[in-house]
Amino acid sequence: MRKLALTVALVLCGLCAMAGRPAQDEVFETVEKAGGVYYAYPVTESANTPAPKGYKPFYISHYGRHGSRYLIGDNDYKWVLDLMSDAHDAGALTPLGEDVYRRLQKVWVEAEGRGGDLSPLGVRQHKAIASRMYDAFPEVFAGNPSMSARSTIVMRCALSMDAFCEALKEKKPALDITRESSNRYMDYLNYHSPASCEFNSERGPWREEFRKFREEHTRPERIASSLFKDKDYVRRKVNPSDLMWGLYWIAVDMQNMETPLSFMDIFEPQELFDLWQVFNYQFYAADSNYALADGMNIDNVKPLLRNILSSADSIIAAGGNGATLRFGHDGNLIPLTAMLGMEGCYNSVAEPERFKDVFRTYAISPMAANVQIVFFRNKNNDVIVKFMLNEREIAIPLPTDNFPFYKWPDVKAYYEKLAAGCPIKPSIHSR
Repeated sequence: MRKLALTVALVLCGLCAMAGRPAQDEVFETVEKAGGVYYAYPVTESANTPAPKGYKPFYISHYGRHGSRYLIGDNDYKWVLDLMSDAHDAGALTPLGEDVYRRLQKVWVEAEGRGGDLSPLGVRQHKAIASRMYDAFPEVFAGNPSMSARSTIVMRCALSMDAFCEALKEKKPALDITRESSNRYMDYLNYHSPASCEFNSERGPWREEFRKFREEHTRPERIASSLFKDKDYVRRKVNPSDLMWGLYWIAVDMQNMETPLSFMDIFEPQELFDLWQVFNYQFYAADSNYALADGMNIDNVKPLLRNILSSADSIIAAGGNGATLRFGHDGNLIPLTAMLGMEGCYNSVAEPERFKDVFRTYAISPMAANVQIVFFRNKNNDVIVKFMLNEREIAIPLPTDNFPFYKWPDVKAYYEKLAAGCPIKPSIHSR
């Protein structure tokens, strides 16, 4: 009965995890969070609870999102710059509009030709995460550990993997880490079922409600009038909604670039929050435990979960130590956190106005987001594990009398049931 009560308490904790502080307050306080999955990895001190007496770390199972990147394509910058350039030539810009145009020109110097690429900050993020991992759990890397690293075939993921591994080798040059970026591993690193691809396509059953939500939360008239003084020019050449979104993408991604400029000043706080809500909606519906998806999105990570279990079994059976490092995308990490039942990551609701309360992209999958499962054992070969999201200890919906540690046999049995089924048929879907 006590175990049941504890399990219920943990589930309720997960459901309420994000209800304590309104998302609006968080975004207003840290405006960069308005970027959602464009939020640059937050580096904060976090506690590393000592393992119970007699237990030492021996293995880490990891999945990391690529680090900070530029916008997906060059045209995400260029079309906005071209429009502002044309308006400048036509004398249609306000003083603020002229200033924004000059800023865009400076951004283009760095961004041109780099659409979708890992930025220098992305490299630094992964090197720092790897370095902290080594320092926190040196026993994992002792002796001749079994080390493997795999990434999706997208270059920013491969380069994130490379940065991570290089940082580990800077700590211990003798480490032998096999690194591969290959279609061979796409069936678990980046799996999306045909059914989920259809559900999330432009024909998907949630798209019309999403379109209306986006329309209701995109109010571009003020920003258009602040940038353009010629109403005729706006009427003939400017789609205010498209421009607002184009500027939003550039504004929220500046935190991932090297150019020391900001565009946040052209938005009011409520405008940024509303745009984030739309962006957040899209990720909740397409990648997380959205009620109308009926588990379809999180089923996509069953192949990955099976790989996590089998890789751990191999290390445990061999009595060895080491790490399995995997690198992919937000569209893989978000459903993984839901499948694992990480606190605040698996809530299931259907009402769009509630999404901001139960799912927050910036908290789950900022740039370089990562899941780490750390394994510990004692002299009797009893194995316990703890879960970390973005290097913070986190609860899963299983009973434990010693949080953040859980008994591996219990964890394994629970996840084996969840991982059953789901035929493997790879398809590429990345951001």
